Amino acid sequence: MSTVSTVNGGISFWYAQEGTPAPREPLPGDASADVCIVGGGYTGLWTAYYLKKAVPFLNITVLEAKFCGYGASGRNGGWLYNGIAGRDRYAKLHGHDAAVRLQKAMNETVGEVVRVAAEEKIDADIHQGGVLEVAHTPAQLARLKDFHSVEIAFGESDRVLRGARETAERIHVTGAVGSTWTPHGARLHPVKLVKGLADAVEALGVTIHESTPVTEIKAKHAVTPYGTVRAPYILRCTEGFTASLKGQKRTWLPMNSSMIATEPLPAHIWDTIGWEGRETLGDMAHAYLYAQRTADDRIAIGGRGHPYRYGSATDNDGRTQPATVAALRDLLVRLFPTTAGVRIDHAWSGVLGVPRDWCATVTLDRSTGLGWAGGYVGSGVATANLAARTLRDLIQQDSGQAGTTDLTTLPWVNHKVRRWEPEPFRWLGVHGLYAAYRAADRRETSSPRPGTDPIAKTADRIAGRH
Repeated sequence: MSTVSTVNGGISFWYAQEGTPAPREPLPGDASADVCIVGGGYTGLWTAYYLKKAVPFLNITVLEAKFCGYGASGRNGGWLYNGIAGRDRYAKLHGHDAAVRLQKAMNETVGEVVRVAAEEKIDADIHQGGVLEVAHTPAQLARLKDFHSVEIAFGESDRVLRGARETAERIHVTGAVGSTWTPHGARLHPVKLVKGLADAVEALGVTIHESTPVTEIKAKHAVTPYGTVRAPYILRCTEGFTASLKGQKRTWLPMNSSMIATEPLPAHIWDTIGWEGRETLGDMAHAYLYAQRTADDRIAIGGRGHPYRYGSATDNDGRTQPATVAALRDLLVRLFPTTAGVRIDHAWSGVLGVPRDWCATVTLDRSTGLGWAGGYVGSGVATANLAARTLRDLIQQDSGQAGTTDLTTLPWVNHKVRRWEPEPFRWLGVHGLYAAYRAADRRETSSPRPGTDPIAKTADRIAGRH
């Protein structure tokens, strides 16, 4: 498989398809608003959308450093699904029933995004095929069965467990020994969604300023090189780019994730693969994968490459290390051997936000008017929508326009997370952990034992994932 013609970087394949949007005007100088939202990705745009819908007279300003969808919202794998980072920890902290309510809200969020996209006439190539996660080894199969049982215990009565033969009837993944499927998921085109959402928000009367980096957020102030926006509520919706803000270097770790997209595959290759249901596809490896069959019949597949840059640095262009491109290519062929001769059209990377305890959060500090949401750990396409509706309710509650709602009492609201370690311990820790996960995957692949490798268990404890 040749990568000579592969486009590397250029933000993402999704932007190569759609083109970058026409630039909106930067902030012209000092300004005021009722609500100022920092970050023009899914979280910021959904928050602006729901707030403006709920209270049309609100003066809402969105500030975006580059252009809407420049970050993870325009680079992700297009998984709209019901996973949320930290649910098991929230069950320990607040009880099982509270975590069940959080999971139910996430299940419903998938349908909410589909509903709004249809209502706003946003054609984002959405296909509700659910999510299929497969196991390749005895250890992965044991984890998959445990995962399946846990998800049912959290209310997913419509989840299905499949054996090797039933899995192959859905997708012919080489070596798959079982799978679990949930209907609470959909494939989509990330950039089509974010561009359509930005247009819908602007049509409601929200002001969006692009090419306007915010350097500092403080009570009632969002500071930029062009002026300061003053507002009673300042909402930080910057996810993996949070570390670029003054005082936020250790708040969330910007984790890199990389993807490749093939050329459109011919019918004879799809005949060997199947995948007619266009489920999003993942696995139970420690260094997990995520993939989709795109609307134009490519395979877009991603995973961790070079996981973290020293000092919480974030990439701009999305260029991906050649070794990572090769590893993703090898993974693709290992899953689907008939793709061995196909062209890889594009490779790219982006960053996602990882809290120290791996728990997504949504917060409004009523004493300062500062709010934030994020730390999605790769599950942000749907979680951002739930976070936005929760921020809407928190602001309406704080301003006296509404009372407590089901969303404002979910266990992830106002959860506090400790900061990441300083450098060089942060860099050493992250790279050490991912080396351990890769080693655990290799050991499990060569072992007939069903248990999770001890190296991975130790890495999970150190990482704070359990």
